[in-house]
Amino acid sequence: MIALLDLIIRQVRLLDDPGVVDVGVKEGRIVRIGAIDSGAEREIDGSGHLLLPPFVESHIHLDTVLTAGEPAWNESGTLFEGIGLWQKRKQSLTYDDVRKRAEEVLQLQMAAGILHVRTQADISDPNLTALRALLDLRERVKPHMQLQVIAFPQDGIRACPENERRLEEALELGADGIGAIPHLEPTREEGLASLDIVFRLAEKYGCFVHVFCDEMDDEHSTFLESTAHLAIRYGLRERVTAAHANASAYYSDAYFQKVVGITARSGVNVVCCPLINSAMQGRFDRFPKGRGITRIKEMLAAGVNVSIAHDDIQTPFYPLGTGNMLAAAHMAAHLAHMTGREEIAELVRMVTVRAAKVLQLHEYGLEVGQPASFILLPGRDAMDLVRVQPDCRYVISQGRVAAETEPARSRLYGM
Repeated sequence: MIALLDLIIRQVRLLDDPGVVDVGVKEGRIVRIGAIDSGAEREIDGSGHLLLPPFVESHIHLDTVLTAGEPAWNESGTLFEGIGLWQKRKQSLTYDDVRKRAEEVLQLQMAAGILHVRTQADISDPNLTALRALLDLRERVKPHMQLQVIAFPQDGIRACPENERRLEEALELGADGIGAIPHLEPTREEGLASLDIVFRLAEKYGCFVHVFCDEMDDEHSTFLESTAHLAIRYGLRERVTAAHANASAYYSDAYFQKVVGITARSGVNVVCCPLINSAMQGRFDRFPKGRGITRIKEMLAAGVNVSIAHDDIQTPFYPLGTGNMLAAAHMAAHLAHMTGREEIAELVRMVTVRAAKVLQLHEYGLEVGQPASFILLPGRDAMDLVRVQPDCRYVISQGRVAAETEPARSRLYGM
């Protein structure tokens, strides 16, 4: 017997456990997992559904969300047209504009079970408008969600020399990390120089590095190898993330084995964005067209930590998106040929515990003593989750119900 609890979620399943358990919460922490005889101020019937740690969005652009069609639609669907449209749209950015759109999407994400978010903030404007708005929003949502803000030089560093100073200013303002986009610098040599700048700043400030890496259908784009090497050289290792890494799908097998080996040894995380990259990549390919995502299965097999991210929600780069992490996992299941039962379970880990590792979350997971932040979803196993992509029935943050979604009901009036 234990004292009266604040909350008990009864009769739930855990992802890697076929049994049914209760989860007890006291003062915002998980205090019991198993059969619980005592009562609580509030009890929720889990109905045998799955209880997961909260979803983690490991790569999204909250400064660009909800701007699709402004000033025009990306009719070609290419990265280059998207960049051109964003260049025009960001000329009208204001603090209130960024904050309003980002907050709307954060609310959408919370309802979808996401309680940890890593966002990019384009710092290619002299006033750092997007960065300042997202840093302030980070503090506002802190009681309910964790937001990490990465200063992102969309226009490059060597191609836009002012961005080197802005990256350091962003860190002084409190950014959690900085990034680079080496494959869009004028030359390979300039791309390497941009990485060296970022790693030197990260070493100085002890921050995260989050590189936009090889988002190209080009076997000659090989900055993943360089990022892994620098992560070792500067001792940053697991604090480094390479996003996209699409070009690896075009590498020869011999070269890929070299790259995946150094990436695994370095500890660098890789974030895959299957929704936008399956839509955007391969636009210049003749048939057969590339699938547009990195080699997820091979990287996992080599010991690389890989997560799945949504990336964009209604932006000049990608006009779709709902924020549902299971939609991104569902797309990855098809593109990466991950339809085996254990592979499907791995996809769910890639939007939960593996994504949490990208963000270096230490207070996370379904264990006694951890914060009582978790989500309840209809379904009995990972296959149900990826197949159906259900809404979260309950989202619990720090022991409190943060969101609740009533299940839809269908009435049939004959066949």
